[in-house]
Amino acid sequence: MIPAPFTKYAAELFGTFWLVLGGCGTAVFAAKQVAEGDDKGTLIQVGVGYLGVALAFGLTVVTMAYALAHISGAHFNPAISLGAAVSGRLEWKDLPGYWIAQVAGGLLAGLAIYGIAQGKPGWTATGNMAANGYGDHSPGHYTLAAVLIAEILLTAFFLIVILGATDGRAPNGFGPLAIGFTLTLIHLVSIPISNTSVNPARSTAVAFFNGDGAPGQLWAFWVAPLIGGVVGGLIYPLLFEDGKFKYGASAPEETPAA
Repeated sequence: MIPAPFTKYAAELFGTFWLVLGGCGTAVFAAKQVAEGDDKGTLIQVGVGYLGVALAFGLTVVTMAYALAHISGAHFNPAISLGAAVSGRLEWKDLPGYWIAQVAGGLLAGLAIYGIAQGKPGWTATGNMAANGYGDHSPGHYTLAAVLIAEILLTAFFLIVILGATDGRAPNGFGPLAIGFTLTLIHLVSIPISNTSVNPARSTAVAFFNGDGAPGQLWAFWVAPLIGGVVGGLIYPLLFEDGKFKYGASAPEETPAA
């Protein structure tokens, strides 16, 4: 029988793989597609756009949270794991293993997306792997300061929703839905700002395949989400759990997330 910690890490690896494959894969393969609309050869947009990408990220969380939350908590995100540890929902000794599994799962998914995309004639990875960025590499050319603020705020609120939705006092069975809807909303807000990270593993997964400045800007998509995770992990217990930083206080030891 596989030891319990390795089962948790395997769940985090598989879940993060699915998150990146489903979310970033939708952005790479389906966000922008055109087709001939009439006999004159008029091109029409048939891609899923920002809304489709946002939904794809939300759906990956919902599906894998239901599938794997009972095993690892379904974090799939180093910032969420850090926030869960800060809030007392995850033991600190598990954090390094979670991070390694999440980054590995993301990179494997990035490799899968890269390999599949190579099958399209004329496609190039440079600038086309759904990487995060600021300045010239932001979809809306937002500044570094704007991106950092957005990523910190959105990650903090994401963590607060996750901790609340998985609190023992919350309605049973609806946590993954609340978390998935929140991630969808986060993407609707911030795709134009940073292409949405709130997840260092997601950002790392595609940055090195993408090139075009993404590896050099990757630090921002570790620093800002991790700060947001700490902020959210501090706020929820202090405001809504009477300051109790205890494992399993009002909630399961593990925290479903994304």
